[in-house]
Amino acid sequence: MEHKNVSSRSTSDKALRLNLDDKKYGTIVEIGAGQEVARQFFMAGAAAGTIAKTMSAYDMKFSDAIYGVQDDGRYVSKSRLKSMMMQEFDLVLERVSEARSKTSRYFAYAATVAAKSFNRDNECHAWCGIRIQMYPGAEPSNIKVHVRMRDDNAEAQQHALGVLGVNLIYAAYYYFENPKMIIDSLTDNIKKGRIEIDSIEFIGPYFDDLDNRAINLHLIRSWKTRAIMFKADGSIGVPAEMLYKKNVLTIRGSFKPVTNLNVDMIEQGKKAFFNNEDVNDENTLTIAEISLKDTTGHDNKVPEEDLVQRIQLLNLLGYDVMVSDYTRYFSLRAYFRQYTHKEIGIVVGMINIRQIFDENLYRGVEGGILEGFGKLFPDHTRLYVYPELDSDGELRAFTDIRVQENLRFLYQHLVENGFLYGIDTSDKALFEIYSRDVLKKLKSGRGDWEELVPKDVAEEIIKLGFFGFKEPRR
Repeated sequence: MEHKNVSSRSTSDKALRLNLDDKKYGTIVEIGAGQEVARQFFMAGAAAGTIAKTMSAYDMKFSDAIYGVQDDGRYVSKSRLKSMMMQEFDLVLERVSEARSKTSRYFAYAATVAAKSFNRDNECHAWCGIRIQMYPGAEPSNIKVHVRMRDDNAEAQQHALGVLGVNLIYAAYYYFENPKMIIDSLTDNIKKGRIEIDSIEFIGPYFDDLDNRAINLHLIRSWKTRAIMFKADGSIGVPAEMLYKKNVLTIRGSFKPVTNLNVDMIEQGKKAFFNNEDVNDENTLTIAEISLKDTTGHDNKVPEEDLVQRIQLLNLLGYDVMVSDYTRYFSLRAYFRQYTHKEIGIVVGMINIRQIFDENLYRGVEGGILEGFGKLFPDHTRLYVYPELDSDGELRAFTDIRVQENLRFLYQHLVENGFLYGIDTSDKALFEIYSRDVLKKLKSGRGDWEELVPKDVAEEIIKLGFFGFKEPRR
């Protein structure tokens, strides 16, 4: 997927256009990486037309005195950003709204940043947001983004955040009727790979009808990130926060819809995963992962509404969910390894094992299948393999699988060294369940398909008409 610039305007042009519009007025407050957004407006000229105040409060005591102490005690956090945005927006209205034109539309831009520290290998990220009136006198709406900075020095990170901040303010004013365009424009004039945007939130009266789950999926398709995470409560998660010091157990599937077989695979995988030392329910994240790609790396073009329905049903069962554009399992493992050094378990079926041992899967990988396995199994990573039924209706374990003759010793090596681990099934009848058959049946109304999915899932599908479910007319 190619990175695309929505606007041909330079950062300076955007800032100047805002500066020359005396109906747009507000404050810019930035903590942790210099006043880079404000600097862009001052460099463009005529900034007095846009900026009422700029401020940085680097010292923690000063910052706490101004914005209060957040419950989590963190300074680079969503809660700190919210406090900054709300307080600064209220001050703008209090201090200048009576003196300025009634056609003015006010804003408060805020950013709290952990940039590259001197001689430290710290997580470089930022929460940036804007609280803004979409039309004069309106109740304000908020846009918040979480950004990871990829540059290896603080100066470059600061510059990238300065450009992103101008893009966000500009987009909030000129593209607010099209949230996807807002997302597309956030990396205007920033080279690919310098920043990653892994979470965005639209809140307020102008965005009441917007589903934040669906719009976050656009971050993947607009090449702002490779994956979006959803907490079990349905809210958008920040990967670094969710995965920090966690063991991870994940299973890939279409989950359209999630069936009793899917659930058994997850639960049997958990049972085996928890046999590892210091792995338990408290320190483990169980993630159902949905890839936007097929096994050949092509986008399946699944509509966002369809994906949201799958996410909602998985959340209903208490699972965290990740949607990604990864094809190969070693890429999935590398994604998790960015955030945690704990155990990683991947639950797979026998069909997945056959795919993993298909050398065609590694076209374009310089070291072929050996490089792929080297990236999949370097440390604390195991595959938990669910059995299958053979043609006689008997269970066949992963140790009985046949791979290509030239790979049999490689397979034996993985088995004997514990990289592959067999798990059980709770009921052989589960192998008769296929998501595609359930999907076909539910479109004809209620029926025996309801017994093939968890009870809560069946009720939700019926109640909300998911996946084309319709009660037949009588």
